[in-house]
Amino acid sequence: MMIKALVFDAYGTLYDVYSVKTACEKLFPKKGESISILWRKKQLEYFFQRQLMGRYRPFDELTEDALVFACKAEGVKPSQKEIKGLMDAYLDLELFEEVEAVLAECKGVQRVIFSNGSPNMIHPLVSGSRIEPHIDKVISADGIKQYKPAAPAYAYALDQLGVTRDEVLFMSSNSWDIMGAASFGFHTAWINRARSQPDNLDIQPEKAYTDLKGILEWL
Repeated sequence: MMIKALVFDAYGTLYDVYSVKTACEKLFPKKGESISILWRKKQLEYFFQRQLMGRYRPFDELTEDALVFACKAEGVKPSQKEIKGLMDAYLDLELFEEVEAVLAECKGVQRVIFSNGSPNMIHPLVSGSRIEPHIDKVISADGIKQYKPAAPAYAYALDQLGVTRDEVLFMSSNSWDIMGAASFGFHTAWINRARSQPDNLDIQPEKAYTDLKGILEWL
């Protein structure tokens, strides 16, 4: 097969979403980790719910909603200034250790990030990180206002790549994202950083790795 486009999810795949716990801990000692975990959990729930209900809102708005929920659940009441500071932490997430080196090796193909993140979140994140020189395009699902794993979201990304489905290798650490991409017809590699058990579904990723280094065998 000829892979012409490497398409990466951002949150959890290239960037560690739980690195926000440092900012959370500074504001709310001994609650940083629990807030960061619940924040991500509710963020995922909110966009799944809104996708199913047909009530789209940009990712930054539901991310803030999820943050407020997480803080309330942990018994803290952040000010608007503190909320903004924590939201800004999402623009400076830590890269996973191997990401920069792997992307630098992926030459001769399109290197694309396709994220549910709204443009005002995902573009500053990428442009402010070390991998920016190794990324050719950043695509946000906000352009079609359909969140992954809905098929129209992947179709929207494909339209911007100028390749066919079987020329795309899609990578995500999120199993729901991988299943959506596989169902759409992309080649898929699950970056199973958490070493989770595979979902019991009738569609599975073609490959599974514990980090991005495994994808180099596709090139």
